[in-house]
Amino acid sequence: MAVAELREIMGARATPDASIARFTSFRLGGPAAVLCECENETHLEAVSKVIRENDLPVLVLGKGTNLLVSDRGFPGVAIRLGKGFEWISHEEESILAAGGMAQLPRVSNRAARLGLSGLEFAIAIPATVGGAVKMNAGAHGSSVSEVLDSATVFNFKGGSSATVRAADLDMSYRHTNLAQNDVVSSARFRLQPGVREEIAGRMDEYRHHRSETQPVEAPNAGSMFRNPPGDSAGRLIEAAGLKQLRIGNAEVSNKHANFFLARPGSTAQDVFDLMARVQMQVERASGVLLIPEVSTVGEFEREEQLRG
Repeated sequence: MAVAELREIMGARATPDASIARFTSFRLGGPAAVLCECENETHLEAVSKVIRENDLPVLVLGKGTNLLVSDRGFPGVAIRLGKGFEWISHEEESILAAGGMAQLPRVSNRAARLGLSGLEFAIAIPATVGGAVKMNAGAHGSSVSEVLDSATVFNFKGGSSATVRAADLDMSYRHTNLAQNDVVSSARFRLQPGVREEIAGRMDEYRHHRSETQPVEAPNAGSMFRNPPGDSAGRLIEAAGLKQLRIGNAEVSNKHANFFLARPGSTAQDVFDLMARVQMQVERASGVLLIPEVSTVGEFEREEQLRG
């Protein structure tokens, strides 16, 4: 019934039994009951009405670089923002605004061309603006929380938008208080004037660092675990002797131990089991419980428990 309603409202923008693996960096996982692509606020409100009336679970998709979707899929409404949310705007002298589906590296490049500093760290983060705000993405010792002025957030269970100041988002390391039912439809970044050549130099350095330290030979989701205080997840995994540990066709990278590779033939369950095994063995070796940075979606077999 709900799928039929969404098809009537959204037309071809609502796809039943839709693959969502292609919208995740792992390229794994089963289908969603329905996938909706929303181009504007009216679409968000219409989809929200159906979700609320039918009490449906919601999954918001951006670049999917922090998601592991179960092989069984997601039994609810998966939502992506469309091209109507890909805009970038220089609003004031030091304010750059962007739609939730704008690619974070593109926003970083626009800031650099304007001679605005603060978003250099984002040049190699494969995320949308919405996803980056929601998880307070960061790299090279900086994070979104340092430059975010405010975000416009639509809540699918409440059916309305609100502009929220960065100070009210409870932003900390890879954390905000935004819920699964929230989508960031736009954000404003408060930057600082800088020297274009120096900004470009830092961005080149960050791009080079990424290419030198991060594996690209197989699909992955970037960092699998958060860095514990005063240490790094990659160092702890390597110290436990787990580089190249393999379960099924999922493997801990030999280049960076906090990256897990989905080799050909991998399943989402392989990756889940590898996460659980690594978490358990690192805790045994070091006493540190690694907390996942990647969110799991849907149901997994749980022979080995993944905590956090």
